[in-house]
Amino acid sequence: MPKASPSNSEWLTRKQRIDGQLSAAGWRVVPFSADARAFAAGCCAVEELETTNGPADYALCVNGQILGVVEAKKLTLGPQNVLSQAERYARGIRQPELTSNGFGVPFLYSTNGEVIWFHDVRQELNRSRQIYGFHTPEALREQLQRKFDDATGQLLATPNNNPRLRPRSASVSE
Repeated sequence: MPKASPSNSEWLTRKQRIDGQLSAAGWRVVPFSADARAFAAGCCAVEELETTNGPADYALCVNGQILGVVEAKKLTLGPQNVLSQAERYARGIRQPELTSNGFGVPFLYSTNGEVIWFHDVRQELNRSRQIYGFHTPEALREQLQRKFDDATGQLLATPNNNPRLRPRSASVSE
Protein backbone atom coordinates (compact mmCIF):
# COMPACT_ATOMS: atom_id res chain seq x y z
CA MET A 1 0.00 0.00 0.00
CA PRO A 2 1.38 3.45 -0.86
CA LYS A 3 2.46 5.76 1.96
CA ALA A 4 0.02 8.50 2.88
CA SER A 5 0.88 11.89 1.45
CA PRO A 6 -1.08 14.97 0.40
CA SER A 7 -1.11 13.73 -3.19
CA ASN A 8 -2.79 10.42 -2.43
CA SER A 9 -4.85 11.06 0.72
CA GLU A 10 -8.05 11.20 -1.34
CA TRP A 11 -7.09 7.82 -2.78
CA LEU A 12 -6.57 6.48 0.75
CA THR A 13 -9.95 7.81 1.84
CA ARG A 14 -11.57 6.07 -1.12
CA LYS A 15 -9.82 2.76 -0.50
CA GLN A 16 -10.07 2.77 3.31
CA ARG A 17 -13.56 4.20 3.72
CA ILE A 18 -15.69 4.83 0.65
CA ASP A 19 -15.16 1.52 -1.20
CA GLY A 20 -16.36 -0.38 1.88
CA GLN A 21 -19.40 1.85 2.33
CA LEU A 22 -20.40 1.37 -1.29
CA SER A 23 -19.91 -2.39 -1.02
CA ALA A 24 -21.99 -2.52 2.17
CA ALA A 25 -24.83 -0.77 0.30
CA GLY A 26 -24.77 -3.41 -2.44
CA TRP A 27 -22.47 -1.82 -5.03
CA ARG A 28 -19.64 -3.88 -6.56
CA VAL A 29 -16.66 -1.50 -6.90
CA VAL A 30 -14.95 -2.03 -10.27
CA PRO A 31 -12.22 -0.11 -12.10
CA PHE A 32 -13.15 1.84 -15.21
CA SER A 33 -12.75 -0.01 -18.47
CA ALA A 34 -13.34 1.31 -21.97
CA ASP A 35 -15.25 -1.94 -22.43
CA ALA A 36 -18.82 -0.93 -21.52
CA ARG A 37 -19.68 -4.55 -20.75
CA ALA A 38 -17.84 -4.12 -17.45
CA PHE A 39 -20.92 -2.38 -16.06
CA ALA A 40 -23.64 -3.39 -18.51
CA ALA A 41 -25.23 -5.82 -16.06
CA GLY A 42 -25.70 -5.79 -12.34
CA CYS A 43 -25.06 -3.04 -9.84
CA CYS A 44 -21.60 -1.57 -9.70
CA ALA A 45 -19.69 1.53 -8.70
CA VAL A 46 -17.31 2.22 -11.57
CA GLU A 47 -14.15 4.01 -10.47
CA GLU A 48 -12.83 6.94 -12.52
CA LEU A 49 -15.58 6.83 -15.14
CA GLU A 50 -14.59 9.03 -18.07
CA THR A 51 -17.02 11.85 -18.82
CA THR A 52 -16.67 14.73 -21.27
CA ASN A 53 -15.91 16.92 -18.23
CA GLY A 54 -13.27 14.69 -16.64
CA PRO A 55 -13.31 11.45 -14.66
CA ALA A 56 -15.97 10.95 -12.00
CA ASP A 57 -14.62 9.28 -8.86
CA TYR A 58 -17.45 6.72 -8.95
CA ALA A 59 -20.42 6.16 -11.23
CA LEU A 60 -23.25 4.12 -9.73
CA CYS A 61 -24.54 1.87 -12.50
CA VAL A 62 -27.60 -0.36 -12.53
CA ASN A 63 -28.02 -2.62 -15.56
CA GLY A 64 -26.03 -0.33 -17.82
CA GLN A 65 -27.59 2.95 -16.72
CA ILE A 66 -25.60 5.44 -14.67
CA LEU A 67 -27.94 6.52 -11.87
CA GLY A 68 -25.46 8.33 -9.63
CA VAL A 69 -22.12 10.13 -9.54
CA VAL A 70 -20.03 10.17 -6.38
CA GLU A 71 -17.38 12.83 -5.80
CA ALA A 72 -14.86 11.79 -3.14
CA LYS A 73 -12.65 14.09 -1.12
CA LYS A 74 -9.97 13.44 1.44
CA LEU A 75 -11.15 13.05 5.01
CA THR A 76 -9.99 16.51 6.06
CA LEU A 77 -12.28 18.28 3.54
CA GLY A 78 -15.99 18.85 4.02
CA PRO A 79 -18.02 17.34 1.17
CA GLN A 80 -21.03 19.69 1.15
CA ASN A 81 -19.41 22.28 -1.09
CA VAL A 82 -18.07 19.85 -3.69
CA LEU A 83 -21.43 18.69 -5.04
CA SER A 84 -20.76 21.20 -7.82
CA GLN A 85 -17.94 18.95 -8.99
CA ALA A 86 -20.33 15.98 -9.15
CA GLU A 87 -22.74 18.24 -11.08
CA ARG A 88 -20.02 18.98 -13.64
CA TYR A 89 -19.40 15.27 -14.22
CA ALA A 90 -23.15 14.55 -14.40
CA ARG A 91 -23.46 17.19 -17.14
CA GLY A 92 -20.69 15.37 -19.04
CA ILE A 93 -22.58 12.06 -19.23
CA ARG A 94 -24.95 11.49 -22.14
CA GLN A 95 -28.01 9.40 -21.30
CA PRO A 96 -31.01 10.88 -23.13
CA GLU A 97 -33.51 8.70 -21.26
CA LEU A 98 -32.28 10.04 -17.89
CA THR A 99 -31.42 13.63 -18.82
CA SER A 100 -33.20 16.43 -16.99
CA ASN A 101 -32.18 20.00 -16.25
CA GLY A 102 -29.00 19.46 -18.27
CA PHE A 103 -27.81 16.55 -16.11
CA GLY A 104 -27.30 13.13 -17.67
CA VAL A 105 -27.40 11.49 -14.23
CA PRO A 106 -30.22 12.06 -11.72
CA PHE A 107 -28.48 11.45 -8.37
CA LEU A 108 -25.33 13.11 -7.05
CA TYR A 109 -23.24 12.42 -3.97
CA SER A 110 -20.18 13.96 -2.37
CA THR A 111 -18.35 12.41 0.56
CA ASN A 112 -15.16 12.45 2.55
CA GLY A 113 -15.79 8.97 3.93
CA GLU A 114 -17.47 10.30 7.08
CA VAL A 115 -20.13 12.68 5.80
CA ILE A 116 -22.24 12.05 2.68
CA TRP A 117 -24.25 14.70 0.83
CA PHE A 118 -26.95 13.74 -1.67
CA HIS A 119 -28.81 15.71 -4.35
CA ASP A 120 -31.59 14.56 -6.67
CA VAL A 121 -31.12 17.01 -9.56
CA ARG A 122 -34.24 16.10 -11.55
CA GLN A 123 -36.21 19.03 -10.13
CA GLU A 124 -34.91 22.53 -9.48
CA LEU A 125 -36.78 22.67 -6.17
CA ASN A 126 -34.88 19.68 -4.77
CA ARG A 127 -32.15 20.62 -2.32
CA SER A 128 -29.06 18.73 -1.31
CA ARG A 129 -29.10 17.06 2.08
CA GLN A 130 -26.88 15.04 4.32
CA ILE A 131 -27.56 11.31 4.43
CA TYR A 132 -26.07 8.62 6.64
CA GLY A 133 -25.22 6.01 4.04
CA PHE A 134 -25.23 5.41 0.32
CA HIS A 135 -28.53 4.30 -1.19
CA THR A 136 -28.74 0.69 -2.26
CA PRO A 137 -29.21 -0.06 -5.97
CA GLU A 138 -32.83 -0.99 -5.24
CA ALA A 139 -33.45 2.31 -3.42
CA LEU A 140 -32.05 4.31 -6.34
CA ARG A 141 -34.22 2.38 -8.82
CA GLU A 142 -37.26 3.08 -6.64
CA GLN A 143 -36.37 6.75 -6.33
CA LEU A 144 -35.96 6.97 -10.09
CA GLN A 145 -39.56 5.79 -10.51
CA ARG A 146 -40.95 8.53 -8.29
CA LYS A 147 -42.61 11.32 -10.23
CA PHE A 148 -42.21 14.70 -8.54
CA ASP A 149 -44.99 16.40 -10.49
CA ASP A 150 -47.45 13.59 -9.71
CA ALA A 151 -46.60 13.73 -6.00
CA THR A 152 -46.93 17.53 -5.94
CA GLY A 153 -50.33 17.31 -7.64
CA GLN A 154 -51.54 14.77 -5.09
CA LEU A 155 -50.40 16.96 -2.24
CA LEU A 156 -52.07 20.05 -3.69
CA ALA A 157 -55.31 18.09 -4.14
CA THR A 158 -55.32 17.08 -0.47
CA PRO A 159 -57.80 19.13 1.58
CA ASN A 160 -56.29 21.58 4.08
CA ASN A 161 -58.20 19.98 6.92
CA ASN A 162 -56.64 16.56 6.43
CA PRO A 163 -55.73 15.39 9.97
CA ARG A 164 -52.86 13.29 8.64
CA LEU A 165 -51.12 16.44 7.38
CA ARG A 166 -52.32 19.00 9.90
CA PRO A 167 -53.53 17.37 13.08
CA ARG A 168 -56.09 19.37 14.96
CA SER A 169 -54.88 20.49 18.35
CA ALA A 170 -56.79 19.10 21.25
CA SER A 171 -58.62 21.64 23.34
CA VAL A 172 -57.10 22.18 26.72
CA SER A 173 -59.49 21.62 29.59
CA GLU A 174 -58.85 22.75 33.10
